[in-house]
Amino acid sequence: MERLNEITRACAAFLEFDSIEETENIPNGHINVTDRVKINGKNYILQRINIGIFKDPIGLMNNISSVTEFLRKKIIEANGDPDRETLTLVKSHDGKYYHENENGFYRMYLYITEATCYNKAEKEGMFGESAKAFGRFQKLLAEFDAKTLSETIKDFHNTPVRFKNLENAINENKAGRKEECLPEIEFYLARKDFCPTITERLADGRIPTRVTHNDTKLNNVMIDDATGSGICVIDLDTVMPGSMLYDFGDSIRFGASSAAEDEKDLDKVYCVPSLYEEYVSGFLSEMKETITEEEIAHLHDGAIMMTLECGMRFLTDYLEGDTYFRTHYAGQNLDRARTQMKLVADMEARRNEFEAIIKKYI
Repeated sequence: MERLNEITRACAAFLEFDSIEETENIPNGHINVTDRVKINGKNYILQRINIGIFKDPIGLMNNISSVTEFLRKKIIEANGDPDRETLTLVKSHDGKYYHENENGFYRMYLYITEATCYNKAEKEGMFGESAKAFGRFQKLLAEFDAKTLSETIKDFHNTPVRFKNLENAINENKAGRKEECLPEIEFYLARKDFCPTITERLADGRIPTRVTHNDTKLNNVMIDDATGSGICVIDLDTVMPGSMLYDFGDSIRFGASSAAEDEKDLDKVYCVPSLYEEYVSGFLSEMKETITEEEIAHLHDGAIMMTLECGMRFLTDYLEGDTYFRTHYAGQNLDRARTQMKLVADMEARRNEFEAIIKKYI
């Protein structure tokens, strides 16, 4: 009853109603608290933002509102349906896109009906549909000035900073685990010179600063129930200025791997060429008119970079005593660091093969 009262009070800041007809907690995602609510015969998404993670929730909401308003205009110009093809924020009674009370910081979206999020590709072509959706997201926002956006999580994809964090964790050895993972430490430290490949090019303008999603997993795309098409990119909390290579790379890291992120048998871990090609085909079908030659030249570097960075973060957390990533058994972060290490090595060894796939679709 207490939870329902909290939801009711938050919803009342956005909508006029006598009672909430239905509520359903949506457990996907580990950061915010998400509920579907049915009010006056219509479904909405209510979210309580985790301000422990997102220290500047107003800046975050300014990012989301400016990006979604820009997307709506572009979708309408293309004769699309903005209520289904982008997230639609509901304004509170005081004209803001958020509401804050003693229980937390809230926002509300229209609920996108007759579409589903999937944690893994359950049908052939679904991974490619997510690629089209993320490519379309980039294409529609190509003219948006990404430098007007706030950095919601500082240095999120600043790989040299992540490398420095790893060095610090090795030197401090807080959890006394350094001796257990010397081969892994050696592997990641050997790639120091590669780490600035993207950040240096962003800094000097060789690679354009774009709006980046920064969490380009399959479950952040709504798949239309009738057509199977990827229709809407969701979860915009980490929308920030950056490189589209980050978004491409993280999709490949997560979606084109042959195994689970914590697979212990590293012989089972490699980058699957058919999945890599499926994603490249879908992504570039939308991006080929706006992607630059420099971005094309470093597209595969984006896949290696995001995998390397993620592995460094797992290893850093392991050395620090598992303080950031949620773990379910002892040593899980080290297993995760090893799978990313194996993927990096595989993508490095087969660079020519994967870059040939990219050239095929340019």
